Amino acid sequence: MLTGMIVLGIESSCDETSAGVVRDGKVLLSNVTISSVNLHAQYGGVVPEIAARSHIEAVVPVIQQALDDAGCTWDDVDAIAVTQGAGLNGSLLIGVLAARTLAIVKKKPLYAVNHVEGHIYVNFITETTLENFTPRVEQPQFPMLGIIVSGGHSQLVVWRSHFDYTLLGQTQDDAIGEAFDKVGRILGLPFPGGVSVSKLADSGDGDTHAFSFPKAKLTGKYDFSFSGLKTAVLRAAQEAVGKDYSLPSLELPGLLSDKQKADIAASFQRVACETIVDKAVAAFEEFGPKSVVIGGGVAANGELRRQLAARIPYPIEYPDMKLCGDNGAMIAVLGSYHMSENQPTVDPYSLEIKPNLSM
Repeated sequence: MLTGMIVLGIESSCDETSAGVVRDGKVLLSNVTISSVNLHAQYGGVVPEIAARSHIEAVVPVIQQALDDAGCTWDDVDAIAVTQGAGLNGSLLIGVLAARTLAIVKKKPLYAVNHVEGHIYVNFITETTLENFTPRVEQPQFPMLGIIVSGGHSQLVVWRSHFDYTLLGQTQDDAIGEAFDKVGRILGLPFPGGVSVSKLADSGDGDTHAFSFPKAKLTGKYDFSFSGLKTAVLRAAQEAVGKDYSLPSLELPGLLSDKQKADIAASFQRVACETIVDKAVAAFEEFGPKSVVIGGGVAANGELRRQLAARIPYPIEYPDMKLCGDNGAMIAVLGSYHMSENQPTVDPYSLEIKPNLSM
C-alpha cells in the first residue's frame, strides 16, 4: 500500500500514448510511453488518423504498465488526471474516453488538465524511484517565468502562484518546433525533422553565421513568429543552388551539398533559438522571477540551453531529457496540484475534449 497523494496521469494529445504515476506532486513513480512516430515517418508528419488508431491499441496496456511500474494498485490511486487539450481531436478523444471510463469504474475523482501547462509542471518533480532519471534538486519558486517551446506552442508565461498566471505572449503562426520540422523537410532530413536539424546543426560541420536569417518584428512585445524565418530558409536554399522561388522545395535536397545543408541548419537553429531567448531575457528583466522554467520538446535543444545559460543569470529549470516531450508524468504532476490546490474536478460522464484549449 503506497502512502501519500497518488495521481495517475494520461497523455494522448498527439502521437505519444503515455501514462505516469506521481506521489505528492513531486515524486515520479513511473512513466510509460509508446510512440507511433515510426508509423508517420513515410508521410513526413503526424497523420491524425494513424495516431488515433495507435492510441486505441496502446492506451490500456500503457496505463496498466504505469501502475505496475509504480508498484501500486487502483486502491492506491487517489485521482486521475487527463489531457483535455490542446491537441489532435482523435488523439485527445482516446485518452479522455479512457480516463472517463476508469474514473467511473474505479470511482476516482477526475481532473481535466491543460497539456501546455503540463510541460512546465513536470519541472516540479524533485524525486524519483526510477533509474536513469535526473530530477530537479528543488521545486521552482514563484513568481516563475515559464518558457514553453514545443511542436505546437511557443509561449512566455508568468506564474504568481499555482493557477494564477499571465500569458505574456505566444506564436502568431508556426511554433518553434513546427519551424524545425519544416526546415528538416526543406533539407530532406529524416523524420522527425526537428531532431534531425538539431543533430546536423550540432555536428560542427556547419557555420552558424553562414546565413543571416531575419527575426520577426511584431507588435506584441512577447509574441513570436517563425513563418517568415521558415520562408527565408527556403529562399536561401533555392538561391544557394542557383535557382529562384519557382523551384519546388521537394527538389532542393537533391541539389544542396552536405556543407550547404549543415550551414543552413546551423544558421537557422541559431536564429530560431535567439528569437526565443531575446524575448525570454526581456521578460526576465521586466518581471524579475525567482525561477525560470522551460518545458516542451524543444527544451531538449542544446543550442537553446546554451543561449539561455549565457544570457540569463539564473540556473534554468529543465526537465529530465526524457520528460521534455509529451509524457504522462507531466499530466500527473499537474493533476496533483489541481487536487492539492482544490481545483474543481470534472464530471466523467460529460467531459469533452478541447483541441484548441489555450492558457
